[in-house]
Parts: sequence; C-alpha cells; structure tokens
Amino acid sequence: MVYDAVERHLAVEKLVTCVSSEGMERKYYRFRRARWYGGIVTADCVGCGLLCRFCWVSDEALHHPVEAGRFYSAETVAKIMVQIARKYGLRQLRLSGGEPTLGKEHLLGLLELLRGRGYIFILETNGIPLAYDEGYASQLSRYDFVHVRVSLKGCSEDEFATLTGAKPENFKLQLNALERLVEHKVSCHPSVMASFSTRESLQKLAERLAGIDSKLAEDLEVEELILYPHVEKEIRKYRLKYYVGHPPNKVPPEQI
Repeated sequence: MVYDAVERHLAVEKLVTCVSSEGMERKYYRFRRARWYGGIVTADCVGCGLLCRFCWVSDEALHHPVEAGRFYSAETVAKIMVQIARKYGLRQLRLSGGEPTLGKEHLLGLLELLRGRGYIFILETNGIPLAYDEGYASQLSRYDFVHVRVSLKGCSEDEFATLTGAKPENFKLQLNALERLVEHKVSCHPSVMASFSTRESLQKLAERLAGIDSKLAEDLEVEELILYPHVEKEIRKYRLKYYVGHPPNKVPPEQI
C-alpha cells in the first residue's frame, strides 16, 4: 500500500520521542564503533518514515519502533558517544540506523553538547524532515562541525517508489532538502543507492543535482547494496532486480 512519506515521518516521530525532565528523549537501540568513514562512533536510532525494501536495519527496529530500543536523553547519548570515541581514539561521530532528524529538539540538544569538543559529526538522513520543516537546515547551519549525508533512495521518482513503497512525488523532498542545505551553507553531499539503477538513470540524477549546485553532482556518492541475509530476503519478497551487490565480508574498500 502506497504511503505518504511526510505523514509517516510525523507519525513515527511520535513513537520514538518523548519529553522528560531532561528535555526531549529519543529512542536508540545500540551504540558502537563502526568501520565506515575510516572509523567512527555510531549511535543507531529507532524509527524511520521510509520503509526501504533494501534496508540493512533489523525488522524490529524498522517495523516495530514501539518495542525496539529505549529512550535516551541528549546528555546521555553525548556521554556514551564520547566515551566510545576516547576508548578507540576516534574523532568522528554519527547518527544512523533509523532517521536521525526525527526529534529535532533532541538532535539539536545533542549537537549543542558536542559543540567545541573537536569532533566531526556526520548526520546520515533521507532528508525528508529537512524538506518539510522549513527552519531545520537553518538551525543545523549553527554547527560548523556537522556534515550531512543525504541518502537518496534511487535516482528518480519511479525508482524511489519501487524501493520505498512511498508516493513517487516524495522523491523531490530529498532534492528539496539538498537545496535547503546548500542555501544555508551546511556542509553536505548526496549519496544514492544505485544498485537498482542503470547508468542512464544515474546520469540523469547527476544532471538534476547539478541544477541545484554543481558541487552536489561532483560529490555524488554511489552506494551499493550489502547483501545481509535479511536484506536478501526482502529483495526476493519484493522481486527487486539489482545490478550490483556485495556480501557483508566483501564490501569493496571504496564503499567503506
């Protein structure tokens, strides 16, 4: 059943955030050191407004946000991430897993706690909340240690609908998010899950990105499918055809 991505983001946000005496809390299901970006501390949050059919996140975290994870304050998240960073000598932090931009007050509180501590903070997002919340990108621009990676789900409206089950027109929200980030001079780049796309489709996306800003097209990151067992199961379920995919233990170095 086709769904509206904005409506689903707003609905899921209510399930994965709450307000306590410590401010807005957000659900997370794990904190870890990860190999990506040459080594990074990752906080995996619960809940996303998209239901990507190739998503690496567990079924529980993706489809059952009420049961998955637990609530954490921004202060607790900052403390845990910094402890892991110090233990392994890492200078990069990120939010991933679900959609990290859900719960804006929590995210901005976390960034405020990390400001001036010498870390690079990578915010991985599908971009949709940055499009429907007009002030979001402007507020992120206050933090010069933040870099936003907008993960595009396919190269076009049709591919987006096939890969997420959402309305095709919702694809443009992801491009709108990049427009806003560029407008407010927030460090960012687009990535795209291109394993289901042809070279022609990828080229057309690059042209659309260049229409926003030439640097977006130059910096486009091509993401390729990682064939975790549950991902392969979902791909078979939806009969998705992919051109490139890698076993988890054989991901090319350039994809890490």
